[in-house]
Amino acid sequence: MTTYLALLRGINVSGQKLIKMAELKNMFEAMGFLAVKTYIQSGNVLFRSDLANSKEALRERIEDEIAAVFGFQVSVIIRTAEEWEQIIRDCPYDAADLKEGESIYVTLLADRPAPEDLGRVPEPDPRLEEYRVVGREVYLLFHQSIRDSKLAASLHKLKTPATTRNWNTMNKLLSLTRSL
Repeated sequence: MTTYLALLRGINVSGQKLIKMAELKNMFEAMGFLAVKTYIQSGNVLFRSDLANSKEALRERIEDEIAAVFGFQVSVIIRTAEEWEQIIRDCPYDAADLKEGESIYVTLLADRPAPEDLGRVPEPDPRLEEYRVVGREVYLLFHQSIRDSKLAASLHKLKTPATTRNWNTMNKLLSLTRSL
């Protein structure tokens, strides 16, 4: 039995693509997944499955079911609990070293970015923000706020579905995977 995290992109933001977490949980359970938990309204779903699907097939199945049940398309990023542990370990920034107003975010990509697409992301102003790409994750360190970030706004140039979570959410999801 494998523990998975399904991260939905762009739901419940500014009144768009509204999904109640109880309804999302019910949908996952109806799909045959076990020990389903959701965390906050941004679309974080933890579940267990012994289905022999690839993560790609799992992602497609979940995306199709969301479209059927809720009536709109949503990109879903899938990681296993083991991958999540590695994502946390791979972070090049130490939360203990953050100064007041600084924050860490992780953008989770569906696929590894192509080198030519990485070249399209502008170099950030190091006084404002930094980033490191490790595999299918982009680790972001903001010295001020993500809200005005030119870097965060340019990650679509990586040409792969993505969703971003703050470091507190990343660690809470880690804790939840361990208790599943």
